[in-house]
Amino acid sequence: MRRSRFAVFVISTLLATGTALTGAAAAQASQTAATGGYVALGDSYSSGVGAGSYIRSGGDCDRSTKAYPYLWAAAHSPSKFDFTACSGARTGDVLSGQLGPLSTATSLVSISVGGNDAGFADVMTTCVLQSDSSCLSRIKTAKAYVDSTLPKQLDTVYTAIRSKAPNAHVVVIGYPRFYKLGTTCVGLSGTKRSAINGAADYLDTAINKAAANHGFTYGDVRATFTGHELCSGSAWLHSLNLLSIGESYHPTAAGQSGGYLPVMNSAA
Repeated sequence: MRRSRFAVFVISTLLATGTALTGAAAAQASQTAATGGYVALGDSYSSGVGAGSYIRSGGDCDRSTKAYPYLWAAAHSPSKFDFTACSGARTGDVLSGQLGPLSTATSLVSISVGGNDAGFADVMTTCVLQSDSSCLSRIKTAKAYVDSTLPKQLDTVYTAIRSKAPNAHVVVIGYPRFYKLGTTCVGLSGTKRSAINGAADYLDTAINKAAANHGFTYGDVRATFTGHELCSGSAWLHSLNLLSIGESYHPTAAGQSGGYLPVMNSAA
């Protein structure tokens, strides 16, 4: 059906107005978040492992000035910024060592956690060093853990966050897919790459569901990393790095600023 010029004008105007209002709402949300304290919790994907420029006082936690929480805080100047995310953290580590700064004055919290609980490092080690069948078997075990155990662990963490920071807007950040598929790539087989991507999706789905159960905002980074996976020719993730094993399969500085920060900006 052909639309009249007037109809097209009206639709265009409404769309433009909606976009403007959405932008205004996002800006207002960021301003609200910045009026109180911001606490960044979580694992290595939040601390910034792989991004370099580590804060000396952070010790083995490898907190980076190029990690998305630090970049967000620098851009929005919250009244207080506490960066407690730490490399290798599991849900139990968040509970025991990262929640101290949370209070009724906290207006924004971000967190990425769950990958280490599900055995991320062991999955990647198995898939890199062993056969396709061993890789698939280890991923099956990880998925079973995500089904049976991880939801309760996430629920415990999220409940504790809400209890200690009842007024905060909480942003739960997910994980990217690791590989671009359907292209020639030196290293892991196509079977392994596809299975690892599927495992990332499986984990993200579980985390998203747990976050929604608590009314938290979920930040999905898979779209922003699309086109920048390993084997893409423009990767925002480190591949296996024998000189710095800990940085392997973690976002680069570009992955933090181009993959994670835009999602945090939208979600906060």
